[in-house]
Amino acid sequence: MTSNNWLRKNTFHHSKFKDIGKLVKKKEQKKISVSLCLPTLNEEKTIGKQIVIMKSELMARYPLLDEIVVVDSGSTDNTCEVAADYGANVHAANDILPKLPVFKGKGENLWKALYVAKGDIIIYLDADITNIHHRFAYALLGPLLMYDHVKYVKAFYDRPLAGEDARIRPTGGGRVTELVIRPVFSLFYPELTQILQPLSGEYAAFRDILETIPFPIGYGIETSMILDIYDKWGMDVIAQVDLDKRVHRNQDTKALGKMAFVIMKTFLKRIENYGLVEIRQKVYNELIQYQKVPGRYQQEPFCIEGHERPPIIDMPEYRQKFNIPDDYHR
Repeated sequence: MTSNNWLRKNTFHHSKFKDIGKLVKKKEQKKISVSLCLPTLNEEKTIGKQIVIMKSELMARYPLLDEIVVVDSGSTDNTCEVAADYGANVHAANDILPKLPVFKGKGENLWKALYVAKGDIIIYLDADITNIHHRFAYALLGPLLMYDHVKYVKAFYDRPLAGEDARIRPTGGGRVTELVIRPVFSLFYPELTQILQPLSGEYAAFRDILETIPFPIGYGIETSMILDIYDKWGMDVIAQVDLDKRVHRNQDTKALGKMAFVIMKTFLKRIENYGLVEIRQKVYNELIQYQKVPGRYQQEPFCIEGHERPPIIDMPEYRQKFNIPDDYHR
């Protein structure tokens, strides 16, 4: 059984960082800038409230955030208009580094956000949180400002499932984590099981960490990010913060199956690259699910191509924008 020393040392409750004025002073002492980045796709119902709360509490009241950046995957609702109206810097993902092949996915948005955001620290939050509170940002930022060894912070929380009758059941959530990621971490990386919600969409990191790792374009981004950071820098640079509760729209089982498939593909690729396993047969890119229709079962294949963006610091456009020498070696 793995030691829980990291869990005791590097796990915090959001209340530890509730003195936002103290965080502002530390930020100013360290001369650090902070960008909040929101990847979006059809989030008009929640994006406005998120921006209003973050701007009023962490920009107007306390100068903790320097900018709010939205990177959109091609919303067909009013997400972009709402975000711009409330003062975010809104970018269409396809317009960022437009000479590159076009991909769509959450990881793609997060990777491209590194190019348009200005901060030394990047906070990523999902844009569908219905119980949004400014602690989702300042608590993730806290360990990065207060502890010099911490470079990457994950959120964890209770994730109640919302039933069809809109009442919230007291337990549930994190299904892909408990059914997929925790089992494979237990098999190959038992120390990583101390990260309570590795798939949480809320995390923050220093730019010089994020810019040196590859980004899968889709659901595999959270898994790959943890594995790559752990492989390069070890557990001590990682911390996690309890945000109490997160409420958002829940996906059905088939959608979670697609997510699990992409995550498993990402995980297998990583452990093969690290030399932990040798896969001697073809690994397929198609998940086969079934739908019952009158008189038969209809096959519904879901195919992924497994694209990854390279570490963005390898892109000439990025090095030029951020004045990084061409002979820089990471």
